[in-house]
Amino acid sequence: MEYIPILHKDKQLKKATAHLSVPELKQGKRLYLELCASVISQQLSTVVATVIHKRFLNLFPGPHPTPEAILQVPAETLRSIGLSASKAAYIHNICAFFVAHELNDRKLYRMSDEELIELLSQIKGIGRWSVEMLLIFAMGRPDVFAMDDLGIQKAVATLYGLDEQDKKGFKKQMLEISAQWKPFRSYACLLLWAWYNESKVRTKSAGK
Repeated sequence: MEYIPILHKDKQLKKATAHLSVPELKQGKRLYLELCASVISQQLSTVVATVIHKRFLNLFPGPHPTPEAILQVPAETLRSIGLSASKAAYIHNICAFFVAHELNDRKLYRMSDEELIELLSQIKGIGRWSVEMLLIFAMGRPDVFAMDDLGIQKAVATLYGLDEQDKKGFKKQMLEISAQWKPFRSYACLLLWAWYNESKVRTKSAGK
């Protein structure tokens, strides 16, 4: 856990998160499937997302369908397992993009974070946030700061007493604060998410 000494130089972050532990980031395979899973889970509870993702994989004979195989599944079939029309289209968009650009894990892992964000955010339905989640959770990139994530924004605003209403000034302050976490900003995000979720549970329990 080489990131801890760096992150704990930020006394505010250390005080809030020293008791928390987060998983080590790991590199995954079949990144197009990771993007599809991300689309499936958007705006859904973990339980519902897991159910629909299982239904999605059950459409295929093996556990790892190719982009070509996914493209052969009609949108109506994808909708029948609980996906919205837009999510069905986005999944097809992802697979069509990977096929058209002849993308594979090897090519993607050779690219920098910003190169990946620029490339994959061209896919309709995939924005910067989605690619950042891929970089952190599927590719194990250690230095991604998910500045547009609502949970990160709430956590940083609360911990550092920032005004979220001044959006431009707020984001500038966030960048300045996050600079001290390099080159482990992904782990800082993991800690901030964990702290924010814990604080929500405490607030809910206190209100009972």
